[in-house]
Amino acid sequence: MAVMEHSYYASFGYHVTNFFAASSRSGTPEDLKYLIDKAHSLGLRVLMDIVHSHASTNVTDGLNGFDVGQSSQDSYFHTGERGYHELWDSRLFNYSNWEVLRFLLSNLRWWLDEFKFDGFRFDGVTSMLYHHHGINMTFTGNYNEYYSDATDVDAVVYLMLANYIIHNIWPDATVIAEDVSGMPGLGRPVSEGGIGFDYRLAMAIPDKWLDYLKNKQDEEWSMKEITSCLTNRRYTEKCIAYAESHDQAIVGDKTIAFCLMDQEMYTGMSCLTEASPVIERGISLHKMIHFITMGLGGDGYLNFMGNEFGHPEWIDFPREGNGFSHDKCRRQWNLVDTDHLRYKFLNAFNRAMNSLDEKFSFLASEKQIVSSMDEDDKVIVFERGDLVFVFNFHGVNTYEGYKVGCDLPGKYRVVLDSDALEFGGLGRVGHDSDHFTTPEGVPGVPETNFNNRPNSFKVLSPARTCVVYYRVEEKIEETNNDESTSLTKTDEEKIEETNNDESTSLTKTDEEKIEETNNDESTSLTKTDGQYDAL
Repeated sequence: MAVMEHSYYASFGYHVTNFFAASSRSGTPEDLKYLIDKAHSLGLRVLMDIVHSHASTNVTDGLNGFDVGQSSQDSYFHTGERGYHELWDSRLFNYSNWEVLRFLLSNLRWWLDEFKFDGFRFDGVTSMLYHHHGINMTFTGNYNEYYSDATDVDAVVYLMLANYIIHNIWPDATVIAEDVSGMPGLGRPVSEGGIGFDYRLAMAIPDKWLDYLKNKQDEEWSMKEITSCLTNRRYTEKCIAYAESHDQAIVGDKTIAFCLMDQEMYTGMSCLTEASPVIERGISLHKMIHFITMGLGGDGYLNFMGNEFGHPEWIDFPREGNGFSHDKCRRQWNLVDTDHLRYKFLNAFNRAMNSLDEKFSFLASEKQIVSSMDEDDKVIVFERGDLVFVFNFHGVNTYEGYKVGCDLPGKYRVVLDSDALEFGGLGRVGHDSDHFTTPEGVPGVPETNFNNRPNSFKVLSPARTCVVYYRVEEKIEETNNDESTSLTKTDEEKIEETNNDESTSLTKTDEEKIEETNNDESTSLTKTDGQYDAL
């Protein structure tokens, strides 16, 4: 969240009054520096939510009304209606003003250099890009919506300049844009004519999930519509996917967990009682929604405070309308640490999601292929990297021997499934089973394949469960020590080898004939015609 100083607490930090000060509610500047240093010591990068799209209307403690010393302008902001955002009740910067550019660019340097932030998430970029600020606009993707008199060229130039300076002075910095319009080139380098952001937020995804949870029955969920929303992006521009944020969880709305389980979260999350149908469905879909968002939604994944364990309720900062209550502005972190509550299952699965990417780096893979979106079965199958993901959104149907397509032939095993006992599931999916592929169609003729994939294998797909399969590579792991050599081979080839200073002993099956001659300088192995020398 935005940490620059702001007077109005309920603004979530977005009505900034002092751009060069950390919010006093969270401690001193030294406290913030300590927090960032501590995060760095744990291998974490810290990005700041920077607000350069608008500012507070406050005069006494804000920028509003300041004279920048140029006769052509009265302040840092546009005059008249152009300088006021009617929905946000805030002032809008004049990016053509030299002093405004100096002020904002030096502000970026201040946070990166003084506090050692690792980059920024630019707030309200859509408002900056267009004179209409995106208000009451529906963007269809037509390029006339992006390149017209409605485009604020001065703001675009400022963003290009900001990204150019950031990436040239701090090459390792990461900069993310919050843009709902889909402006082309936003996530391409300035050297290519782009605006220069490293990532853009995939902002349509959380709204789609809330629409489904509020307005559609489970059987009305469209696999094609879900997939289309998750993959609707320019593949030369990287996206950060997320299932929910403060925009969806503010007062009057609900977190995904609360949409799924509502009032039963107060009484049904104990492991000491059997889960009700509402809780069982809620936990299952919570895992699936967040995981498929991560798997298909982009090149990075964003967790929102508490969604990793299904935090209930909404967020509401102290304000006059709620009697300045702090009740809903704090996350209840104790919930996930309470062993007899089911929140621990959601948190464990969230950890497993992140661990999966750490191990296989599927988010960074350019290979993303959706092979099946079955509306009747309610199943989505896709590949990300060399992993195969199977999502069964059906409420009751479990499919045995369900055929899924894949690119690479070989043997596949389960690496992660949401139905595992440690994730609050029923443990129906076996992790020790081998799934062997079958070639499909005519080689080199995709239309003859199964779901346009050259290979397939069969799986068990329980209702409301997602399962990930990885390809088992038959590798030889060899470790040489002074006294021994260890070989790992396929089950059909069993080799026991013991190395001593003077001899090597090999034991194989009766059908394999090995003649070995040891000399000081060489060892000769002879095998049957059907075998290949592996040593």
